[in-house]
Amino acid sequence: MPRIVIVFCVSVAASYLGICVVLFVFQRSLIYFPQANALRSPATLKLSVAEAEVVASLRPHDGPKALLYFGGNAEDVSLSLPAFSTIFPEHAIYLLHYRGYGGSSGTPSEEAIRKDALALFDAVHAKHPEVLVVGRSVGSGVAVRLASQRPVSRLVLVTPGYSLEELVARLYPYIPVRWLLLDKFESWRYAPRVTAPTVLVAAENDEVISRSSTERLHACFAKGVATLKVIAGATHNTISESPQYLEILKGTP
Repeated sequence: MPRIVIVFCVSVAASYLGICVVLFVFQRSLIYFPQANALRSPATLKLSVAEAEVVASLRPHDGPKALLYFGGNAEDVSLSLPAFSTIFPEHAIYLLHYRGYGGSSGTPSEEAIRKDALALFDAVHAKHPEVLVVGRSVGSGVAVRLASQRPVSRLVLVTPGYSLEELVARLYPYIPVRWLLLDKFESWRYAPRVTAPTVLVAAENDEVISRSSTERLHACFAKGVATLKVIAGATHNTISESPQYLEILKGTP
């Protein structure tokens, strides 16, 4: 084999390996985009969990009902507080700021967020026995895993996908994602364990999470547990602007 060919092959292999190393090292900075708390809600709940203090924007309310919300990877969840307060007047509302977001300390990861979600649920459930859990985008992965481990009263998954691994593999088809990805958010793995009534809400024109991915996840739930609703004309980032979105969250047709 000519020397130039050997040099070329070695260079290509080295470049490919270098790309894989860079993606592995910086993968969480490509997944999580921490946002500040723009609303500056005067009411917050602070939890000390595993060497970090996490914050949840809060609308207090006495009574049995509460709502927990887990947002997208680049979302300031506090911005949803006014709308949720309006459509859920009988619920206490807790919007979790992931580690590194909105005043929460620490660094975000799937395992850290899982622990924080469990801690938040346990603290809320002690006061409010009926807990509605809503998760959006990557937050749907947090929500479905939580619902597989705790007695949530109802589960709503907004623009959910089969797994983050599937999404990343589609974006980087020539990268061995299966072996490199640390945070996989395998919603398909936890969906069969969920017993709470569940609604999956898909955007008709979702440019991030394909309809087929949402449909595959829907098929993973036990028969009769989950229903799938599609909001016409909506995209991944505009779905919450639809009046139908709020109606679905409230549980009305």
